[in-house]
Amino acid sequence: MWKLLTFLQKNLIWTIPAAMVAGLAYGSLWNASPLKSTIVPLTFLMVYPMMVNLQLEKVFSTEGIRCQLATMLINFGVIPFVAFFIGRWFFADQPLIMLGLLLAALLPTSGMTITWTGFAGGDINAAIKMTVIGLVAGSIATPFYALWLMGAAIEIPLAEVFRQILFIVFVPMLLGYATKRMLIKRYGREAYQRDLQKKFPLFSTLGVLGIVFVAMALKSGSIMGNPAMLLSYLGPLALLYLVNFLLSTLVGKLFFPRPEAIALVYGTVMRNLSIALAIAITVFREKGAEIAIIIALAYIVQVQAAAWYVKFTDRIFGKRAATA
Repeated sequence: MWKLLTFLQKNLIWTIPAAMVAGLAYGSLWNASPLKSTIVPLTFLMVYPMMVNLQLEKVFSTEGIRCQLATMLINFGVIPFVAFFIGRWFFADQPLIMLGLLLAALLPTSGMTITWTGFAGGDINAAIKMTVIGLVAGSIATPFYALWLMGAAIEIPLAEVFRQILFIVFVPMLLGYATKRMLIKRYGREAYQRDLQKKFPLFSTLGVLGIVFVAMALKSGSIMGNPAMLLSYLGPLALLYLVNFLLSTLVGKLFFPRPEAIALVYGTVMRNLSIALAIAITVFREKGAEIAIIIALAYIVQVQAAAWYVKFTDRIFGKRAATA
């Protein structure tokens, strides 16, 4: 089972499209309405496992504060507005798609921020801190940004957004922290880090694939009637990530040493698409499946872009210093 789950996680560029195609096929052949009852358990499966490994204690460290502040400025002072203007440019008559693009841009960092930073030889501790701060700050800020930028085009149920964020972010965060403490107490920190820590994100991948499958099944009718719709989403998504990579790379090269610069890039470019999916599908009910489609496609763009950036990291920032 672990090999299968590992394969699904390492090949998101293929498994996400496969889940999308399977969802379309299911929705075309059968009534997808009963699948709505799976949304809450799938959301919990998607979010809770990734919270177990969250290192909340990193928030209280003041190390690397300049890099953290720069990351926050890009994540909350620049990228949401870039996403909003790209959305208004390409999807002026599709407010739900604009909202989906904005949600993807409002929730920075994920577990993959740490992973890709490590692959590229960046500052892992800075990436961990960015992940925790980005998740908490993004969850609190998202309702306000959505209301401010999209409130005139679509009804944003502010109280419901907060309620669902409490349910899909902060409750799993507390449960995850309690689970981690319990496991460390029972098996020891070394055994947890060696054997257990890497298993939790694998279950989160199952939740992601399940939510993508359900979203596509629920919207299969409109998608099958206009399949070019999916392709029309990829260009704006690619543009958003391109702007993000260029800006973060420039800031990193100008103001930070190589390890912190790499952490800054992945701390601003990698979005927490799982949380964005969860908010879309739980808060907006019937409309959530439509919003979720562009977020699901963002997985494909994000994974590809992150992988390619690793290949060019040494050219951009220079080779990592040799260790003794």
